[in-house]
Amino acid sequence: MTALQMIGGGRMGSALLAGLAGGWAPVGQLAVIEPSAPARSALAELLPGVQIRDTPLRAVDAVIAVKPHLVTTALADLDGVERVLSVAAGITTGAMEAAAPGARVVRAMPNTPALVGLGASAIAGGSTATDDDLDWAAGILGGVGAVERVPEHLLDAVTGLSGSGPAYVFLVAEAMIDAGVSAGLPRPVATTLAIQTIRGAGEMLTGDESAADLRAAVVTPAGTTAAGLGVLERNAVRAAFIDAVAAARDRSVELGG
Repeated sequence: MTALQMIGGGRMGSALLAGLAGGWAPVGQLAVIEPSAPARSALAELLPGVQIRDTPLRAVDAVIAVKPHLVTTALADLDGVERVLSVAAGITTGAMEAAAPGARVVRAMPNTPALVGLGASAIAGGSTATDDDLDWAAGILGGVGAVERVPEHLLDAVTGLSGSGPAYVFLVAEAMIDAGVSAGLPRPVATTLAIQTIRGAGEMLTGDESAADLRAAVVTPAGTTAAGLGVLERNAVRAAFIDAVAAARDRSVELGG
């Protein structure tokens, strides 16, 4: 018996399947639906034992992992499916319920670190979704990271924060590397030091201390870190991040409208 079918075998779909395989369900109970023959061949090598198909299965729970403009078409192609999780940005549960009458829908906003098992996702249920459906969706996304439950109207804010957030961090990494080079470091050295600093700081944030407390612990009065942070505050870096999240949230609202 097939436990789940993934509609779309792109980066996110294949990452989710890799996270599920062997844990959430036996590999043989997982299927991926991918219309592209070359992509199916690549998936067969990447996910041995997973069923690789070009058409959806009937009456099997589905995860929709296609581009947003293809979501309603993918849903219309499903037959007898009672439960659906979508990881496509911007498509509301109402739109999905209209495209798949009778299906219980959960909408999710994951992010790209799911590709390395460190994703941050939020989920919201549609009008007929139950707590069991939300547990089911959380179990799937939990295979590739952390999952939070929010009302659907907050998923646009999630998009602005964690959905777009990796790009903000990558920009910070670029800036730190360039700054190190400007200060005289060879680029490979600056790259290693900047990436490891971000990685280590991120790991420290998973402990009991708050971000504010961790920052304060690094700052010696009138010291080097205080001088650097003073420049960031004078240049309104904190405000710029707040504005960036708000702008991404507002754009998500526009795209979903």
